[in-house]
Amino acid sequence: MENQFEPADGSLDPSLSAIMSERRQLINLAYRLLGSLADAEDVVQETYTRWYAMSPQQQKAIEAPGGWLTKVASRICLDQLGSARARRERYVGEWIPEPLPDSVDWTGGRPGGRTGDPADHVTLDESITMAFLIVLESMTPAERVAFVLHDVFRYSFAEVADIVGRTPAACRQLASSARRRLRASHTPATATATATATAQHAGVIGEFKQAWAAKDIDALVSLLDPGVTAIGDGGGLVSAALRPIEGSEHVARYLVDLAGEVPNLAMLERTVNGQPGLVLQMDDVAVAVMSFGVSNDRITHIWGVRNPEKLRLWTTG
Repeated sequence: MENQFEPADGSLDPSLSAIMSERRQLINLAYRLLGSLADAEDVVQETYTRWYAMSPQQQKAIEAPGGWLTKVASRICLDQLGSARARRERYVGEWIPEPLPDSVDWTGGRPGGRTGDPADHVTLDESITMAFLIVLESMTPAERVAFVLHDVFRYSFAEVADIVGRTPAACRQLASSARRRLRASHTPATATATATATAQHAGVIGEFKQAWAAKDIDALVSLLDPGVTAIGDGGGLVSAALRPIEGSEHVARYLVDLAGEVPNLAMLERTVNGQPGLVLQMDDVAVAVMSFGVSNDRITHIWGVRNPEKLRLWTTG
């Protein structure tokens, strides 16, 4: 998505360059708050629209433009989170955050240069994993904003309070409540995963792929935690399980049945939200992106996004 405020030749005057340099930070923040890159793009666009709606004198009166942009973007996200729950209640089936590919897998990228999609500005760390985003979804809007701003982006509670319209003490309590949710889910917050853990994770996913391709139920069951949960997101646009599937035997049989229904399904090992995952293709077109939760060499969670509106980064050429 090209920025409407950027000249066609890519050149920027110094003042505009300083403002536009905040775009990466804003995209990172908005995606973590909303779980949707499409919505994050809209938030950032609206933020810049509000900036350029001010007169030059009003802009010059703002001592920290970056802080102003962050405050406005966060407040827009907070408003959207408040209405998102009502929209999710009308959503067909389960809702899963929009999956992000690794930079080398962006199908919309331009080799050797700047990509046309703001996904190239999203930093892939532990605060972007699907497991982390799923826990964020369980938080109240105020908890989510306070926690992400303070614990992920390191804003002080005084700064967070100014954004969410509460006292610093109240924001501290919101962030504390959010951390309890993370601890209860055994999901890491912002620590970077070790290379060994990532390699082990990738090994489990590779074995899972082989067992699934072979339709080997016993092998699948051995790789799945007994309490594994599989969730699909079709958004009412394509077929997907409307409710979570639980238990290793049920999940394994569901996957084998699914593979039998689509004999030409290609399974590709790819990085999804910074962790090893799978992309399912039919005729070279991505039809699903799968993320996994792995603990003690067993798969504990499977998140499968089939909603085509969430697969644009994986399917556009």
